[in-house]
Amino acid sequence: MRSCCCEIKRACAWCPLPETWYMRSLHRTGAPHGERSARWEAPSPAMDEQVPVLCEQLVRAVTVMMEPESSQEYRLEALKFCEEFKEKSPLCVPCGLQLSNKSQSPFIRHFGLHILEHVIKFRWNDMAPENKVCLKDSVMDLISHGIRTILEEESHIKDMMARIVVEMIKREWPQHWPDMLNELDSLTRVGEAQTELVMFILLRLAEDVVTFQNLPPQRRRDILTTMTQNMNVLFAFMLNILQQSVQQYQHLKTDPTNSEKAQGMCRVAVAALNTLAGYIDWVTISHIMADNCKLLGMLCVLLSEPELQLEAAECLLIAVSRKGKMEDRIPLLILFGDEAIEYILSVAQMADTETLEEKRYILLKRICQLICTLGTQICALTQNPDLKVNVPGNFNKYLETLLSFTQHPSQFLTSSTMLTWGTLFRHEVLSRDPHLIAAVPDFLRASMVSIVRVGFPSKDNSPSCKYSKLDFESDEEFNNFFNSFRALLGGVVRAACYLDPKTGFRIAKEWLSYQLSAPLDPGPHNSAKPGETPCSMLSTSFLQWEAMTFFCECVISQYFRVVPKEELPVTEGMGLLQQVLNYETMDPLILSFVLTNLSSLIPFISYMSSYMPPVLSKLLDAISFQLPGDTKVSKSRGVMNVRRHANSSLIKVCRDYPELVLPHFEQLHARIKAMLGEEQLLTQMGKCALMEALILVSNQFKNYDKQRAFLEELVSPLVSMWISEETQRAFSGPNEFISFVGADILASQQEEEDRGGPNRSQLGLCTFTLLAMVKRSQWPTDLEEAKAGGFLIGYNPSGAPLFRNPCAGILLKVLDSLLALIRTMNSLYLPEVMSKMGDTFCKSLNMLEMDKKILTGSSQPTIEDYDFPVKTILSRIQVFFASLFDSCHHILGNCGPSIPHEFYSIPNMTSHLLSSVFTNLDNVPDYRLRIILRVFVKPFIISCPPEKYESLVCPILGPLLVYLHQRLSRKWLSINQRTTVSEEDYTEEDSESQEVLEEQLARVLTREVVDLIGSCCIARKGVDFCASTADVGHSAGQADGDDEEMMATEAVVPGTIELTELGQFLVGNEEISTALLVISYSPLVWKDTIACQRAASQLCWPLLKQVMSTSLPADAALCLFSNILCGLQAHGQHESCKFPLLQLAFQTYEALRPQYQELRGLMEQVPDIQRDSLEQFDTKLLSPQLKASEKKRREQFRKLIAGCIGKPLGEQFRKEVHIRNLPALLKKKTRPALDSESVLSSCDGSLMALFQP
Repeated sequence: MRSCCCEIKRACAWCPLPETWYMRSLHRTGAPHGERSARWEAPSPAMDEQVPVLCEQLVRAVTVMMEPESSQEYRLEALKFCEEFKEKSPLCVPCGLQLSNKSQSPFIRHFGLHILEHVIKFRWNDMAPENKVCLKDSVMDLISHGIRTILEEESHIKDMMARIVVEMIKREWPQHWPDMLNELDSLTRVGEAQTELVMFILLRLAEDVVTFQNLPPQRRRDILTTMTQNMNVLFAFMLNILQQSVQQYQHLKTDPTNSEKAQGMCRVAVAALNTLAGYIDWVTISHIMADNCKLLGMLCVLLSEPELQLEAAECLLIAVSRKGKMEDRIPLLILFGDEAIEYILSVAQMADTETLEEKRYILLKRICQLICTLGTQICALTQNPDLKVNVPGNFNKYLETLLSFTQHPSQFLTSSTMLTWGTLFRHEVLSRDPHLIAAVPDFLRASMVSIVRVGFPSKDNSPSCKYSKLDFESDEEFNNFFNSFRALLGGVVRAACYLDPKTGFRIAKEWLSYQLSAPLDPGPHNSAKPGETPCSMLSTSFLQWEAMTFFCECVISQYFRVVPKEELPVTEGMGLLQQVLNYETMDPLILSFVLTNLSSLIPFISYMSSYMPPVLSKLLDAISFQLPGDTKVSKSRGVMNVRRHANSSLIKVCRDYPELVLPHFEQLHARIKAMLGEEQLLTQMGKCALMEALILVSNQFKNYDKQRAFLEELVSPLVSMWISEETQRAFSGPNEFISFVGADILASQQEEEDRGGPNRSQLGLCTFTLLAMVKRSQWPTDLEEAKAGGFLIGYNPSGAPLFRNPCAGILLKVLDSLLALIRTMNSLYLPEVMSKMGDTFCKSLNMLEMDKKILTGSSQPTIEDYDFPVKTILSRIQVFFASLFDSCHHILGNCGPSIPHEFYSIPNMTSHLLSSVFTNLDNVPDYRLRIILRVFVKPFIISCPPEKYESLVCPILGPLLVYLHQRLSRKWLSINQRTTVSEEDYTEEDSESQEVLEEQLARVLTREVVDLIGSCCIARKGVDFCASTADVGHSAGQADGDDEEMMATEAVVPGTIELTELGQFLVGNEEISTALLVISYSPLVWKDTIACQRAASQLCWPLLKQVMSTSLPADAALCLFSNILCGLQAHGQHESCKFPLLQLAFQTYEALRPQYQELRGLMEQVPDIQRDSLEQFDTKLLSPQLKASEKKRREQFRKLIAGCIGKPLGEQFRKEVHIRNLPALLKKKTRPALDSESVLSSCDGSLMALFQP
C-alpha cells in the first residue's frame, strides 16, 4: 500500500492536474463533466475495455485515501474522484463487481461493494428491468462463488453483502422477486460462509422492516405481510439451520483434526441465534412455542454450551421480555418449570467462577436479566384475574435463584434485581404468598451487605471491586451509580418491611445495637494525626455506620406507618432510644449518624413524653459540639456537619412534635438563651436555628398577645441592631455599605484582619432570623382556636377569614430598612461602585463556584475533602453577598403569604417596590434577577388579593414583562450571533466556559419567566402549574443545565388548561395582555427546548384564546403565527416540542385565518408548500359546511407546513433514498351497488308493519 502511494507521488499523475485527470477519466467513459447519468445501462463492448482502466484508477484513489502517509490534499482529491464516479459513471456496476472480487484487498472489495450499494439505493429507479435482474444475479453469484471461507472472510465484507441483498429485497420482494426465499435456501447448500451470510440477510431484513422501519409504509406493509405469511417456513428454516449447525459443531469439536470445520459451524450457529433473536421479539407466539416448545428447549440446552451460551441467553431474554397481549405470554411460563430453572441456575453457577472473565460476567448479567424478566412476567400474569394464572409450584425455587443474584458481590447484579423484588413485594397476589414472605428476612440481610458503600474500581477492599472495574470507568461513575442504587434499594426495603414489619424492626434493632456497642475501627486507610478525628470517610466504622443508619431509617419509618399504634413495641423502642441517648463519642462523623438514628426513633416519644428532655439535651449538646482542645468554633467539615445536623433535627422535632415540646418550653428557652449569650460557642446559622426552633414551639401558645410578646422579646436585640443609626447609614448607599462590610479594600491594601467580618456576621444573623420568623410564625389552623386566641380580625368581601400574624408588627418595623438594603445591593453592580471595590473585591459579586457547577452540571468530587478549604476574605464576602441577597428577597416574598392583610395594605407599596427591588435592573446579573423573579415576584403576585390587582400587580408586572422580553431578546440574539464569530475574535475573558455559563443562565432565566407567567395565569384542574413545570434547578443540588435530549421524555401533564382569576384580569388589561402574549410566544423561537415546550403546550393557546374575544391587530396575529412557524424550524427536531407546536399552529391558524387574510401570505412562504393543497384547506376552513373531521384537518395542516419543521443536523444534508411502491398484493374487492327499488320492493309491507301497534 505504501509503495503504491509513493509511486503515485513520484509519477505526478495525481498531484499536478488532479481535476484534469478525473475529468479525462469520466470523458473516456462517456459521462459529460457536470452532468449526471440518467440511467444505468449494460455496458457496450467498447465500455468493457474501459472497465479495467477505471478499476485501476479507483484502486489507486482508494489506496491514497487509506494510506496514512497521504496528505490531506491528495486524500480530498481521491475522495472527490470516487464520489464523482459513483454519481455519474454508467460503469458503476461492472466496476463494482470487479473490485468486489475476492482477489482484491479487503478495503478495495469493501469499496466495490459500496459502489453496488450506492447504485441500488440511488439509481435503482432509473435502471431497466433486465439490468436489475442482471445486477441481482451477479450479486447472488458473487455470494455463491466470490467470497472466502467463513473463517477467512472479513466481517465488514459480510455485512456489506448482506446490506446489498436487503436493499434489493426492499425494492423488489415479493412482487418482482417471488423466489427470493428459495434462492436464499439454495445459498445455504453452497457452504458455511453462504449459510452465515443468509442469516445476516434475514436479520438485517427484520431490523429494517420491523425495528427501524426505514422504508415507505406501503413497501413495509407488503414485505411484513409476506414475511408473516411465510413465517412458518421461515422460522422452521432458521431453526433447522441452528439445529444442524449445533449438531455438526458438537460432533466435530471433539476431533482435533476438524477444529477449523468446527469453528465454522460454530460461527453459523452464532449467526442463527442472532437472527432468531431479531425475530423472536415480534413473531406470533405460536412460532416460538411450536413443536412442543422446541425452540425454548434448544435454547435452554445451549446455555451449557460455552461458545453459544451467551447468544442463547440473549434469545431467551428477548423471548421472556415480549410485550403484547397477556394471554399470548402465558406459554412463556414453561420456563418456570423445574428443568428450565435448573438449566438457568446451573449456568449461572458455572459462569460465576473464581477467575473473573468478562465474557462469563456478561453471561451472568444476561442470566440475571432473564430471571428478573421472568419475575416481571409472572407478576403481570397473576395480577389479571381473568387469566386465572396460578402462582408457579416452584416459586420458592425461583426466589432462591433471584436471591442468589441479590447476594452476589457485583453491585450491578444486585441492583438489577431490585426492581423485581420491589414488584414482587408490592404485588397484590404474590405479596401474600408464604414463600415470598419467608424470603423477606433473607432479602433484608442481603440488603445489609449491599448497602455498604464499597466496590470502588480504584480500591481493593471488597470482592465487589473486581466487578466494578468491568462495570465503571471511574470512582465518580461508581459513586453516582451507588447513590441511585441505594435510593432504589431503600424503597424496596420499605416495601419488604410492609409485608413483615416486625422482622424488619428486629433486624434493624440488632444492627443498631451492635454498632452502638462495637468499638470504632478507623480502618487501614485512616490518616489520623494528633488532634484529628479517628475516622475518615473510608474507615470501616464510617461505612458500617452509614449503611446501618440508612437501613434503620427505611425500616423504622415504614414500621410506624404499617404497625397499628396499639401493637408498637414501645418498651423495645424506648430501650433502643435510651441506648442512642447514652452513646457518647467525640468522632463528628459517627455522631452525625447517631443523631440520624435519634431522629428515626423520636416517634416513640409520643408514647412516653418523659424522654423529651434528654432528647432535647442531646441535640443541644450536639449543636455546640467541639473537638477536644478547641476554644472556639471549629471549621472542620465533620464538626460543621454535626452542628448542622443537630440544628435540623431540633427544628424537625419542634415542627413535628410541638405539643410534646411545649411542656418543656421554659427549660428549652432558658438553655437556648444561655447558649445564645456565649458568642464563641455557636455560629450565626446555629443561633438562627435555635431561635427558629423556639418560634415553632411558640405557635402552640395559640394566643396572639403572648406569641407576639415572645417574638418581640426574642428578636428585639437583632431589631435594635437592624434599625440602629450605624446600620441605617450603611443601608443608605452602596459606598457606605461596601465600607460597612469590608469590601472596599483595594488589593494592595488588604489587611490581615477582616475588619468587616463582625458587621457581616451580625447582618447575616438578622436576615436569617427575620426569614425564620416570617416563615415559621403562624396562626392556628383551626378557625375556632384562631378566633379564641385573638388571631381573627374579620372577613374579606368573599367571606374568607382574615388572620393576623404575631410577627407582622416586627416585619413592618424593619420593612423600610429591608427595602433600602435591597436597593443598595442592586446598586452594587453600578460601574462606579465596582471600581471602588477594586479588582479584587468586585469579584465578590460574581456567581458562587458551587452554583456554577450546579448550573453547568459539572461533576462533583467522589469523596470530598475532610476539611473545608481555607477561606479568604474575598470568598467570605462573596458568600455573604449571595446569601444576603437571597435572604432579603425570601423575607420580602414570604411577607405576602404570611402577613397578607398588613403587607398589601401598606400605603404606596408600588412606589416602594419600584424604587428598591426593581431599581438598576440593567446592571443586576441574570443569576440575581432569577432570584428576584422566583423568590419575590412570583409569591408576591400569587398571594395578592383580587382587590389589589389594579393598584399593585398592574403597575409592577406590566413594565416588568416588557423589560424581561427586551433583556432576553438581546441575550438570545447575542447567543445566536456567536455561531458566526471566528476563533480570532475570542479573548481570554470571552472564554468558552464563560459562554457556556452565560447561555445556561439565559436558559434558566427564560424558564423562570415562563414559569412566572404560568403560575400567575394558568390553572390545570387537579394539577398545579408549578408542579407540572418544576424546573430541575429549583432545588439545590440539581443541575439546570441538563441535556436538551431529556426533553424527549418530558410529557405534558394531562388536564384541562384554564386561566386563573388573575390571568383573566391580566388578559383584560390591554397593555399587560400585549406584553403577556409577546413574552409567551417569544420562547418558541429562543433556543431552549424546555422553555419552548412549556410555552407551546401550556401558555400560548389559553392566552391567545382569551385575547381573541377582544380586538387583536393584524400585525400582532402575523407576529404570533410567525413565531410558531419559526419555532417549528428551530425546535422541530425535538419530538417533545414538535407536537405541541404543531397543535398550537393548527389551533392558531384555524382560529385566526377567517379574520386575517394576511396569514395566507405567511403560509405561502413555507418551503415546499403546495399552493393547490393550501387553497383546498383554506376553502374548507372558510366554508363550515365543507369542513372535514378535526383529525383529518390536523393531518392536512401538518403536511402543509412540513417544509418548515426542523430536522436534526445529521438529517439536514443526507441524500434521500426513494423506494417506489410496487403493485398491491391484494386488490380491494368492489361491492356491487344495490338496487334500492328492488330492496324496498322485496320488503313488501314489513316496514309498515314495524310501526303498527
